[in-house]
Amino acid sequence: MTTFNEPLLHVEGLKQHFRITRHYTTKAVDGISFDIYPGETYGLVGESGSGKSTTGRTLIRLYEPTAGKIIFDGRDISGKLSKEDEKYLRTNMQMIFQDPMACLNPRKKVMEIIAQGLEIQHLYKDRNDLENKVYSILEKVGLSREHASRYPQQFSGGQRQRIGIARALVMNPKLVIADEAISALDVSIQAQVVNLMKDLQDELGTTYLFIAHDLSMVKYISDRIGVMHLGHLVETGTTDDIFSNPIHPYTRSLLSAIPKPDPHVEKNRISLSYDKDKEGVDYNAGTIHHVSETHQVLATDEEFERWTAM
Repeated sequence: MTTFNEPLLHVEGLKQHFRITRHYTTKAVDGISFDIYPGETYGLVGESGSGKSTTGRTLIRLYEPTAGKIIFDGRDISGKLSKEDEKYLRTNMQMIFQDPMACLNPRKKVMEIIAQGLEIQHLYKDRNDLENKVYSILEKVGLSREHASRYPQQFSGGQRQRIGIARALVMNPKLVIADEAISALDVSIQAQVVNLMKDLQDELGTTYLFIAHDLSMVKYISDRIGVMHLGHLVETGTTDDIFSNPIHPYTRSLLSAIPKPDPHVEKNRISLSYDKDKEGVDYNAGTIHHVSETHQVLATDEEFERWTAM
């Protein structure tokens, strides 16, 4: 990871609320702030329903943000987008979706699927240039140019996800949001896809927001990690900070649930439970406390003192 003073993506006080009925609103994302720097992978982890995917979809503006500020590459994309800003966003921020089959049009060939973004944004000189760009990215993700004439249902799950990655990277984006991009795949295929993403990052300098619930995979691919729970970012830090010195009890409970490959160690593993209501934790009352320059936790002064003493 290259360290820059200016973040590629700056998120401040982001809220995404969904009104369910006249009297009830779900606060899917409730005031989170973080930065992602050029060339790094930022892992966003948490259990199902914690607001990770909603955060990703809000950043790429599939959802209209309820409140907060999103600055992408120096441009404010949190309010109503101008045509110029929307074109810039659609070109320079891409998403890899969770289900590799549901996000690929079964009626279109791979060539059409991957080329669609280039055609919409007119990022090619002529038909020959368009096809060459598609062939080039197919080879980069480990597929061949012959695959361009096939349909998505003719591929395995891992190959479909490679097509999804190719569709995102053919635009040469500055930021790729990978939303549970490997969770639907077999373990052996997961490793192949993650290694592919790392290789492409080294080659192209792409920045990733890697959303997942598999902590061991997040540890492998991420430079920094944010831990989400019930719409709040409860702890952020480098991968080493989070795994070697977790402060928040929710982070500790997540790490304690990771199975150990050694049967003797696994036999003695104690899985910690966390219930914010039983522990009397109020996320809205907490503020950001700095454990170190790179490590922050959401807590009240009393909670921070108690958790660090543990």
